[in-house]
Amino acid sequence: MFCRVKSGGVLGIDGFLVDVEVDIAPGLPQFNIVGLPDKAINEAKDRVRSALKNIGFQLPAKRITVNLSPSNLRKQGTLYDLPIAIGILKLTGVLDVDEDAVFVGELSLDGKVNPVNGVLPIVLSLKQKGFRKFFVPKENAKEGAIAQGVEVFGVSSLEQLIRFFRGEENIESEKVDVNALLSKAFDYSIDLADVKGQYQAKRALEISAAGMHNLLLIGPPGAGKSMLAKRIVTILPPLTLEEALEVSKIYSVAGILKEGLMVHRPFRSPHYTASEVALIGGGSNPMPGEISLAHRGVLFLDEMVEFSRRALESLRQPIEDGYVTVSRVGGRITFPASFILIGATNPCPCGNYGNPYKACTCSLSQIRTYQAKLSGPILDRIDLKVWVEPVEVQDLINPNVGESSKEVRERVIKAYQIQRERFKDSKTKFNAQMTEKEIEKYCVLTASAKTLLERIMNKLHLSGRSYSKLLKVSRTIADLEGEEKIREDHISEAIHYRVEEKLLTFKDGV
Repeated sequence: MFCRVKSGGVLGIDGFLVDVEVDIAPGLPQFNIVGLPDKAINEAKDRVRSALKNIGFQLPAKRITVNLSPSNLRKQGTLYDLPIAIGILKLTGVLDVDEDAVFVGELSLDGKVNPVNGVLPIVLSLKQKGFRKFFVPKENAKEGAIAQGVEVFGVSSLEQLIRFFRGEENIESEKVDVNALLSKAFDYSIDLADVKGQYQAKRALEISAAGMHNLLLIGPPGAGKSMLAKRIVTILPPLTLEEALEVSKIYSVAGILKEGLMVHRPFRSPHYTASEVALIGGGSNPMPGEISLAHRGVLFLDEMVEFSRRALESLRQPIEDGYVTVSRVGGRITFPASFILIGATNPCPCGNYGNPYKACTCSLSQIRTYQAKLSGPILDRIDLKVWVEPVEVQDLINPNVGESSKEVRERVIKAYQIQRERFKDSKTKFNAQMTEKEIEKYCVLTASAKTLLERIMNKLHLSGRSYSKLLKVSRTIADLEGEEKIREDHISEAIHYRVEEKLLTFKDGV
């Protein structure tokens, strides 16, 4: 006796169809699972056996063989428990199920259906193949229903599913209003108006958000670097539905998707003890790391110089390419990783170098060693560098509130719309992602801006990458003002964020 039950698997952040083929034949009682299963899947036979026994069904005393097809792709996780059990129940005549129904779920020993990772990418991928009916754990039903145009049934237990197919109980398919979820994109408990003073840093934050530029905040402890960084998500453009689904798939695979759909741009802030694998992703069963969890959002590295050199250097390729490829014995998996990098660092070990109110106790050698932890290639990939001074007393006690996130966000969205029109026929989305050809085409300078740029290049001897990033930032500043050409003042402001920081400059006698 043979039957086939539809299920799915995940490779990277994309789903694929898995045929769970179940065969029951005469012979010594055995239960084998083939088709490149991992250890968790091999243990499924014990979970399925106990789950069936505890709801009143016994496995037949025959040879049971389960094949997970395609057999050349490695399968992992506990999501095949439910389809295996359904296949056995179907072969033993307990129930009959639709041929095009897809089953995903882990079974507990008492027959309850437990949540699993990766439901959203599975539903999205199989929807494209024509499948429209999905049975998933109840806790995963909302994320599955995000796919729209499909029926997703949340199942609490194997018994409930049996009663449903026998017509003894009704299970309503999950409904999700995607537009209602997306309307909550700007529901934040924090606001840029909370930050007192720091006008230059807030301007840099606006430019960073408008063009998706990387930013480094440098200053003494307590100056407000972390407070500023956490508020950048409140001024970023809203996620499109396509972007929201892309981010939600990553979080679904990682098992941390809470609301069914990610409507806020991600903000990830790993501790400086995080390893290279924690940042980049990987493991024996490769999972997305912090840079992928920050996709379409912000990766904030507080105390950036305290991260290991190896971990920081591993960011170089993802910053440039917008994705990361993890290679393991079983193959290569690519995770998306297009994010804004925001770093925050003290200028020296004691934190007070350049502080107008406190004396620095570090030697010149200590300062150089401390700052050298940020390599030239990493600094070269950061578009904006801003010195964050301690807040002035008059700013702290001033009752006047600065610009709100909403006000700044409106300017950022206008700049974003200009870029969307500019790059409508390109893979590029934002100014920070422009190719060299696009820089040449879209970064048109006035005559006075060209003259200033030539003087800057001759004086500072900037690298080719620095030159490109200077033009990209200038383009964003011009977009914020709605200007078609880059003017001299746009170049002046952009270069201010590259060379007028106090990092890597030292006073005599330090």
